[in-house]
Amino acid sequence: MTTTKQVPHSDAEIQITPHIIIVDDDEAMRISLAQWLELSDFDVTVYEDARQALHDISPDFAGVILTDVKMPKLDGITFTRSVLAADPDIPIILMTGHGDVPMAVEAMKSGAYDFVEKPFEPKDIVESLERAIEKRRLVLENRNLRRQIANRGSLESRLIGNSMPMRNLKDEIANIAPTEVPVLISGETGTGKELVARAIHDLSDRRDEKFVAVNCAAIPESTAESELFGHEKGAFTGAASQRIGWIEHAIGGTLFLDEISSMPLALQAKLLRVIEQREVVRLGSNAPVKVDFRLICATNEDLVAAVAERNFREDLLFRINTFELSIAPLRERQDDVALLFDIFAERAAERFERPYERLSPTLIAQLRAHEWPGNVRELKNMAERYVLLVGSPEERFKRLFKGGFETTTAPTGDLALADQVREFEERIIRDALDRHDGNVKSVMEELDIPRRTLNEKMKKLNIRRDKPA
Repeated sequence: MTTTKQVPHSDAEIQITPHIIIVDDDEAMRISLAQWLELSDFDVTVYEDARQALHDISPDFAGVILTDVKMPKLDGITFTRSVLAADPDIPIILMTGHGDVPMAVEAMKSGAYDFVEKPFEPKDIVESLERAIEKRRLVLENRNLRRQIANRGSLESRLIGNSMPMRNLKDEIANIAPTEVPVLISGETGTGKELVARAIHDLSDRRDEKFVAVNCAAIPESTAESELFGHEKGAFTGAASQRIGWIEHAIGGTLFLDEISSMPLALQAKLLRVIEQREVVRLGSNAPVKVDFRLICATNEDLVAAVAERNFREDLLFRINTFELSIAPLRERQDDVALLFDIFAERAAERFERPYERLSPTLIAQLRAHEWPGNVRELKNMAERYVLLVGSPEERFKRLFKGGFETTTAPTGDLALADQVREFEERIIRDALDRHDGNVKSVMEELDIPRRTLNEKMKKLNIRRDKPA
């Protein structure tokens, strides 16, 4: 065995680097291929004997394996099957002679990622390697998140995502949950406001008590007061028995008022009194009942604007937003899109007993380019429908998104195809650089491409990074 770098084994937080294992009994091929790939910014480990390589590969190997098919001690097909038996998601690319192509095709049916036919130029396999590395990165990121969920409890299990907005939100939740202060959660429809409220409750001292969720928009105005405050028998026509309201039901626990902007003004005044006096009076009664609860409210509207328009009480706003949490829409969390889709689709596949094929980098890029007006709720719905549809991933995407994804502007129609592609790539890269103030690392993450590929495209398109990374 000859190695240029140690094989990485990671059981903690996964940091994916472009690492390639080369297995070939031909010394000249090993050396030349390793040198070429190292010049292409890959970390390389080379093996003469596939048995030694098999011994050193762990299930969390963060890279791609490039192996010859015909080798004397352990052939590439048997080696491939052994690796995939240990971890079926490790990408393996086979190097074959002309007569070995049928065997390589059979190996791909068993799970190998790709094959290249000899003789070949090393540069011809770089693109395949980069695609395989991106696939491996997503798999290990998914596994790492599942470890976090198992080890860190309810916050990670409820709020999935590693983007900066999500990390900041989790930090704020962990900070505010142990307190008793009222919390106002703001965010667009579908961002997961109730999930955030439940996470706050689960991390609070009231975790063993009730979490009472009330959708203010779903309560008819005619019965809203009875629903919230309760009533005594005979308080009004049809009140055949005493009823405990939602506020009283939440005693000792957490009361979550969703879409609080929909609450009528008259009811807002009575809610304010309950918050200030910590007591509630049922309809038809003169006896106040002491209530102790943690209040969390949520809104998808601007309550400051609602106050200005006299649709919401200013004094109530002051009472409910001692601490405000804002949930970023999914379009501002592009780093989470592929991971969320992958997890939702895996769960759906298990629930519906259907197979799930992970997405290619091209389809992942399309997912990230979508605006997601329905946010995480829409993404989850799309992932479930994707699993239930039939056909290739590309065919299912066309059906899901009614023909495909639309870009904000189309390339000039009278240009040749190559020029249209060039124009499109240039616009996408320039826009990403503008959004991230020239930070190449952030652009790489958004566009889901390796640094070397981005640098080559910027040079080819004559794009300069005017601001420091």
